[in-house]
Amino acid sequence: MFAKKRLEGSDVKVCTVIGFPLGQNTTDTKVSETVDAYENGCVEFDMVINVGKLKDGDTDYVRDEIAAVVAAAEGKTVKVIIETGLLTDEEKATATRLSCEAGADRIGTSAGAAIMADANQ
Repeated sequence: MFAKKRLEGSDVKVCTVIGFPLGQNTTDTKVSETVDAYENGCVEFDMVINVGKLKDGDTDYVRDEIAAVVAAAEGKTVKVIIETGLLTDEEKATATRLSCEAGADRIGTSAGAAIMADANQ
């Protein structure tokens, strides 16, 4: 609500991250985060996929989770962050396909968690 009030009258949109930073939250938690942010004026959502589920080959879970966040966003913009630094080329392609199938508006490459982990090694 604070950001929405501060930005009223400007062209700046309120955006938040869902499932940040690692995407390991449950689907219910991600949906709850989305609904709460939507009700507080957020109009764009950057969700982090569950990388573990993708790596396990549980594509139905990943697709359904993205679709649930898209539905909770009620027509507002959803960008799926696929954490490319943690994925093989095949997994990147799969995550991209699943995001499109689930109705996401955009795809992002990283929330920065993988980059930060590499920098600390």
